[in-house]
Amino acid sequence: MAAGSARIVRYILFAFFFIAVLYFISHSSPQGLPLTPDNFGVGKGSSSSGLGKTEGAPSGEKESTGFGSTGIESSSSAGTSKEDIPGSKQSTKGKGSSSYGDIKDSTAHGDLAEAPMALTPADAGWDNLLGTAPGPRMNATFVSLARNSDVWDIARSIRQVEDRFNRRYNYDWVFLNDKPFDAQFKRVTTSLVSGKTFYGEIPHEHWSFPDFIDQDKAKKVREDMAQRKIIYGDSVSYRHMCRFESGFFFQQPLMLNYEWYWRVEPSIELFCDIHYDPFRFMAENKKKYSFVLSLYEYVETIPTLWDSVKKFMKNHPEHIVEGNSMGFLSDDGGDTYNHCHFWSNFEVGNLNWLRSKAYTDFFEALDKDGGFFYERWGDAPVHSIAAGLMLKKEEIHFFNDIAYYHVPFTHCPTGEKTRIDLGCHCNPKDNFDWKGYSCTARYFELNGLEKPEGYENQQD
Repeated sequence: MAAGSARIVRYILFAFFFIAVLYFISHSSPQGLPLTPDNFGVGKGSSSSGLGKTEGAPSGEKESTGFGSTGIESSSSAGTSKEDIPGSKQSTKGKGSSSYGDIKDSTAHGDLAEAPMALTPADAGWDNLLGTAPGPRMNATFVSLARNSDVWDIARSIRQVEDRFNRRYNYDWVFLNDKPFDAQFKRVTTSLVSGKTFYGEIPHEHWSFPDFIDQDKAKKVREDMAQRKIIYGDSVSYRHMCRFESGFFFQQPLMLNYEWYWRVEPSIELFCDIHYDPFRFMAENKKKYSFVLSLYEYVETIPTLWDSVKKFMKNHPEHIVEGNSMGFLSDDGGDTYNHCHFWSNFEVGNLNWLRSKAYTDFFEALDKDGGFFYERWGDAPVHSIAAGLMLKKEEIHFFNDIAYYHVPFTHCPTGEKTRIDLGCHCNPKDNFDWKGYSCTARYFELNGLEKPEGYENQQD
């Protein structure tokens, strides 16, 4: 009887002890590192719910900023917190911005060298393409201008970028549209991006005819170009797109939170693995603009563009830098334009440069001349001329190792060893770099760069 009573007492004591331990654990406040998705090395946009990827403001909610209605859209059900604001997160991976809007130079951070990048097969970590990449992250985002009907074409592009690069880096992705994004577009793209996704609606003033444009004159131009069968010559939406990409995409509220951007179009292809962070490469090497393809612009679309550029150079000599790339743009010291430009459907660049007074003055001068509507000025020559005149030539970079396709041109790295090292699947015969209509050879010559071995075999 006594033994049985003793056992009962022990059971009661064990029960009290167990309850006390549970109470202590549930009410404790550990002071260690908070458990966040970043700590586990998963996508920074992930959540424990599986589908709870942070996407900015709640669906249908418009946030007020200095640019008016932001047009931010999201399928998130929670309110927007500082963690939800694009570019605001001060992670241990070295993002280079303050909490919102005041974008600082990434190169000011001392942690850029904490994990050297694997730029060649001889560098440590070259073969490590699994898991989350080590090292800091730049304050950067991918950005895509897309319509709801582009969902499967942009899905293809996202898959390419994620598989070849971003699954290891988890950078954000901003989607912009002149109409609200529908639920399917947001659902599909969010499921594919390893970082956070954000959706913005372009304000009317950035996707419409400005007040100073003569609508009748613009219409006659379109009719004439259609008759002459000039590509996109009769398109109104194409002109809005070119003007938007030339002067407004970097002004969108979602983009104001970032320092670097990588433009991605629907239906592109990346042929090779990317073994390092191009954003970080740009920051560490003081680059501000980059390209993979260059070519001559259609003369019929820009007959007076260079006249406007020369007027700008005369009115704003303070914006024209010494040691620029005028030799890429002109064969006679700037008297005429040779029509060379960097193909802007791929570009990795610095947003602070695009938001600078120099570039803003340049765009506004061109815009007032009306060539986006009275002709068919494209964003590619606009970006290229600005970079060629207002950046030092060493601030423009050619990414030979980012193999890329956008109909109808291909950049496939020259040299079999390079392609094998990068795990490429492109056909070198398709490489456009050294063809007669490419301007890449001119870039090499201007910068005193040695052309890669075997380039002669890819010329016309």
